[in-house]
Amino acid sequence: MRFRGKSIRRKIVALLLVPLLSLGVVWAYATVISGQEAYQVLGVSRLIDRAGQPVKQATRALQQERTRTLVYLADPRGSDVFAAMRRSYSATDEAVEKVRGVARDNGLRNRMNATSRRELDALVGSFTDLTALRRSAEDNRLSRTSALKLYSDLVEPCFGFLTDLRSVKDVALDKRGRGVVGVDRARELLTQEDAVVSAALTGHRLGRDEIQKVSDLIAQRELLYDTNLALLPDEERKDFEAYWKKPGTSVLTDAEYGVSQSTPSAVAVVDAATWTKAATKVLADLAARDDKIETAYRDAVTPYAHGVLLRTGGAGFLGLVALLLSLYLSVRIGRSLVRDLSGLRRRANETAGVRLPEVMRRLAAGEEIDIETEAPRLAHDRDEMGQVAQALETLQRAAVVAAVRQADMRKGVSEVFVNLARRSQVLLHKQLTLLDTMERRTEDTDELADLFRLDHLTTRMRRHAEGLVILSGAAPARQWRRPVPLMDVVRAAVSEVEDYERVEVRRLPRVAVTGAAVGDLTHLLAELMENAAVFSPPHTAVQVLGERVGQGFLLEIHDRGLGMTKEALLAANQRLAETPEFELSDTDRLGLFVVSRIARRQGVKVSLQPSPYGGTTAVVVLPEKLLTDVPGTDGAGLPAVSPDGPVELEAPVAAHGRTAVREPVPAGADEGPRGPLTQLGALPRRPVPKLVTSHGRPVGDHPQADEAPEPDAEHSRPTPAPGALPSRRPRARTGERAGDKSGDGSGDTSGQKPGARPGARTAPVSAPASASASAETERNASGTSPAGRGGGGTGAEAAPAAGPTGLPRRVRQASLARQLREQPEPSAPTGPEPERDADAVRTRMASLQRGWLRGREEEAAADAGPARARATEDEDGPEATGPAPHSTAQGNTPERDGR
Repeated sequence: MRFRGKSIRRKIVALLLVPLLSLGVVWAYATVISGQEAYQVLGVSRLIDRAGQPVKQATRALQQERTRTLVYLADPRGSDVFAAMRRSYSATDEAVEKVRGVARDNGLRNRMNATSRRELDALVGSFTDLTALRRSAEDNRLSRTSALKLYSDLVEPCFGFLTDLRSVKDVALDKRGRGVVGVDRARELLTQEDAVVSAALTGHRLGRDEIQKVSDLIAQRELLYDTNLALLPDEERKDFEAYWKKPGTSVLTDAEYGVSQSTPSAVAVVDAATWTKAATKVLADLAARDDKIETAYRDAVTPYAHGVLLRTGGAGFLGLVALLLSLYLSVRIGRSLVRDLSGLRRRANETAGVRLPEVMRRLAAGEEIDIETEAPRLAHDRDEMGQVAQALETLQRAAVVAAVRQADMRKGVSEVFVNLARRSQVLLHKQLTLLDTMERRTEDTDELADLFRLDHLTTRMRRHAEGLVILSGAAPARQWRRPVPLMDVVRAAVSEVEDYERVEVRRLPRVAVTGAAVGDLTHLLAELMENAAVFSPPHTAVQVLGERVGQGFLLEIHDRGLGMTKEALLAANQRLAETPEFELSDTDRLGLFVVSRIARRQGVKVSLQPSPYGGTTAVVVLPEKLLTDVPGTDGAGLPAVSPDGPVELEAPVAAHGRTAVREPVPAGADEGPRGPLTQLGALPRRPVPKLVTSHGRPVGDHPQADEAPEPDAEHSRPTPAPGALPSRRPRARTGERAGDKSGDGSGDTSGQKPGARPGARTAPVSAPASASASAETERNASGTSPAGRGGGGTGAEAAPAAGPTGLPRRVRQASLARQLREQPEPSAPTGPEPERDADAVRTRMASLQRGWLRGREEEAAADAGPARARATEDEDGPEATGPAPHSTAQGNTPERDGR
């Protein structure tokens, strides 16, 4: 029987049940045996009356029939002998039928023991030979000796049955019962002697065999009396001894003596009538005495049976009491053990499942834990259970102490990480400031490209340092006071991605993000975009699109990678939803930990789904509490009032490396018609695309002439040049943001990666303020003034615009002599003109474009006044990691609304 895996309650029950069952079985067995004995003793008197008496009557009937049969065989011609024999048949048949009735009575048979039942069956079976024996006797085919033997064989089983019937467990009663049967058996020998002598006297001849038989029977009878009378009580024994000494028995004894001492002769030595009279009288007296001692025996058995029954009942009752007491004590002890063990189990489960996890949760939440309160020292018993409870309490206390120490150590490690990350952020901020200064100072395009690349690496390093702060449980340092348009947040996130050129951002509604959530959302989106770019082939694009939904704003980031298995996707979503404790051993998915922490802090829902492109789609749901409307829009991010007049179309896109340049617009003339475009080549127009890539090219646009793929590599993606890196955007000067809305839309860079040029990836083409020096140089080289006027002397003669204080505003190089501001006439070429590098042309045209925008902004700022300048300065977007303030994606308006 296996108990492994069973409860302790079942084991204790089984442990106590085995001895209890054994005790119960022993008690039941003893009770049953004693009850059967008492029942058997009580049934002895009944069996003697209902079974013993019929057998005894049958015995005496057979004895009488045997005597008459032998007399008939001695003188078959006697007149009344045959009739007397036939009368004895009737008495015998009646007695035998009663015996057969006893054998058929199942109630009586069940009261008998097995030996008595066998003796009874043998007795009834021997009666079947009685009919054949009688027929042989009537036909005179038997000798007297044979008839005596056959009838004696029928009588002998009766005495065996009577002996077994009186068998009881009590020794004294058993001996007395055997003595009663033995005395009756001595009478049987006397009846045999009577039959032999009566037959010899009837035949008037006493042979040697008869004399020998009589002598043997006398000797056996005396032996039986001597043996069995000693088993009887003294009173009964003395009664038999006194009877055989009476004068009435002397006639029989004298006749027996004479027969035994005679010789074979034809003359009888004893008178037949005298023998018959004496024998009949003695047999009758012995039968009466046998019945008397049997009645006395039956009367003695009844009290004994009652005593046995009383003793059996008492023993059974005491055994039952002992059994119940054992059961009670076992149950009490078992319940005590189960209660103690259940208490230990409950305490252990509470410690392992409730208290320790609660302590760990509180420690993870930063709460202070009192060890004495969480793991108090309790008093326990001194037994084994108390010792186990004490050990469990010690273990619990040690676990709490270890957890507190581990939490302190983890907190210290987190503080160290935060401190290191803060220091790194300070250094990176200083490095970004230094890079900004260097970008403003340099004029070399190659150096500027390297600075942009270093600027981008520094921005990514700052994001990783900020991720370390978030993993340590602290809040990032970047904060904004005012709402920032969601489009700027997405652009800032794009600028923090390594493969920013592969990110394609769809136009987003004009929805703003609360200032407190700008930094977190920028970091969250950057992590998701970084994962999408890293886990997808380099020639594929990462798409970002969003729209208003019922629960806030939905952003989707699609990649075209290999995707994730169902198990990995489920594990990632579970990690994003549950925000598990960060494990130092699990460093493969740091981005997911960062995203999960940010999403939990801001209430953002982030989930990963299979992408229809075969990769993975990151779904970000921004709650309403993080969103606000941009002024002048409705709840869906659309303009509240339709603008008057036709909608401004997007500027044409240069084809095959050519650049379209619009004529400079005079200051203060923004509301009038623009000047015509100076065409450097054929400029085909195309419809405004709905999807804009990160580098400003509409999705589906064909490569420029300088980056056209080979015929056999039509679908291959051009490799970005070293200069295709983002630029940091310094804080806009007064007037720069006021001029954001005065652009013509042709300087398209806000939807692209910071530093990427429209239509190309080989050099930075966005318009960062850090490149102001280069822009001024380009303006000087091209003859364009900050006010937006072209070459010639018109720029020098223009009156300076008024500043916010009403004083004249200084314009660089406005007071120079015309000869100094004009470029000298180029000398005639002495040879064939060298082929101009396409990258240099694009850089020159981008610088020219920045000069135009700078001039318009300065003039617009001068017209706006001091109030507009202060309002513009308070509008902060995402930090310098975002796109340039003057750049707009193709198809995006200067207001950064994505429309």
